[in-house]
Amino acid sequence: MKKYIYLFLVLVCVVLVSCIMGIQEENMEQLILDVKEQVAGTNYQEVRIREFPIAVQCWSFRKFTFLETLKKVKELGIKYLQPYPGQPLSEDMPDVRFNHNLDDDQIKLVKGWLKEYGISPVAYGVVGFKNDEESMQKVFEFARKMRIRTIVTEPKSDDFSLIEKMVKKYRISIAIHNHPEPSKYAKPETVLKQVKGLDRRIGSCADTGHWMRGFLNPIESLRLLEGRIIDVHIKDRSDFGTEGAHDVPFGQGKGNIHDVLAELTLQNYRGYLAIEHENPDDVDNPSPPIKKGIEYIKSITHFKGHEEILRWSNGRYSKHGWNQYGPGYFELDEKTGVLKGQGGMGLFWYSAKKYKDFILELDYKCEDKNTNSGVFIRVPEMPANNDYIYHSFEIQINDAGKGIHKTAAVYDVEAPRADAFREVGEWNHLKIIFKGNNVQVELNGIGVLDWDAKPAGKVRDFAAEGYIGLQNHDSRSPAYFRNVFVKELK
Repeated sequence: MKKYIYLFLVLVCVVLVSCIMGIQEENMEQLILDVKEQVAGTNYQEVRIREFPIAVQCWSFRKFTFLETLKKVKELGIKYLQPYPGQPLSEDMPDVRFNHNLDDDQIKLVKGWLKEYGISPVAYGVVGFKNDEESMQKVFEFARKMRIRTIVTEPKSDDFSLIEKMVKKYRISIAIHNHPEPSKYAKPETVLKQVKGLDRRIGSCADTGHWMRGFLNPIESLRLLEGRIIDVHIKDRSDFGTEGAHDVPFGQGKGNIHDVLAELTLQNYRGYLAIEHENPDDVDNPSPPIKKGIEYIKSITHFKGHEEILRWSNGRYSKHGWNQYGPGYFELDEKTGVLKGQGGMGLFWYSAKKYKDFILELDYKCEDKNTNSGVFIRVPEMPANNDYIYHSFEIQINDAGKGIHKTAAVYDVEAPRADAFREVGEWNHLKIIFKGNNVQVELNGIGVLDWDAKPAGKVRDFAAEGYIGLQNHDSRSPAYFRNVFVKELK
């Protein structure tokens, strides 16, 4: 009787597991459909692409030694590197390979070369290791000694418990790479399922070229992995699939690199773009196509040389460098970087630096038609009372205002020449250029004000340099701000 009860329980467990797996598969299929719809509905042309740090995957220079690669990477003006295991170290040591088996003297030698060329290794891979502590620890110890923060791998085991233990111990990330099939991680949903519930430092090394080999849309694949992308191997290819297709400079293929970078911008991806060029026709001299690709990336990058003054670090936004004068305050969503004004009337000002000539760009939106706020520029001294309003300029935010009190006006002084603000609840992009005495304002890409500053209205005088501030007006109809960037003009 006990035997039959046992068999019955086993059967019940099998049925339950099958049901759960079936539900999970249905959920994943729905998620993939949702992602396709989201991507199709996203206007990537409107995205202002961030400046991403660029690295080179050493596999691009696989016909050369590691030391030769350093010279070529420096010539390209790149400061970051992603070595792979197996590259010969130098012509003087052709039998010594760059990998985690280097001894301490060899590691010291390599670190000396890196310092000489001004290059930092930021990731290591694709590297394999056994699912045992001794094998993993050797790789993690090597990464620690080299000050490498990410290990790129394709684990053979489905049990990531030991990997997670090492990630927590060494505080080094694991990025799962996606070689095309028969690799088990060829599809992004496989990686997503594998890392679910694990430490956030375990995620994807998203290789856009290998997705194209498998007829996968890189933008959809990135969106599916949102929040779990640790590293990116960026490639452009002449076509999808493998037959007759090859790597090409960015922007010359069908990889839609613009939208790839726009998607990474929307996801607030803060890692490196590791350039990996694998075209066999270029293996003897990969620098020219890599250089062309870098030029294309620069051409589509909006925020070039800008400082993000609402800062992001250690996985969250913070108010570091900002102070509040007067009543009220700004709530900060540390995940999204959205500021919400509360109470009033006060000034949230960036105290870390005064700016002379600059471009200030930010996004804002209004709670309702009566939202009233503003952006202060050239605040001459640390606000100690309300006197600052007479010695600095406010670019107004008030859609219901009129003339010199309307959105994009220099408050109380100069009216905008057009209305370019969007419907309530939509994000607007505000760009302010202050050079010498000239103030220009663009709202959602439309020039609405060009004025030579002078004392007028409530403004008695103004300084040659000053602080930047955001006004919190009241809690009834607050303003929201995000993506605050400044570029100093020389």
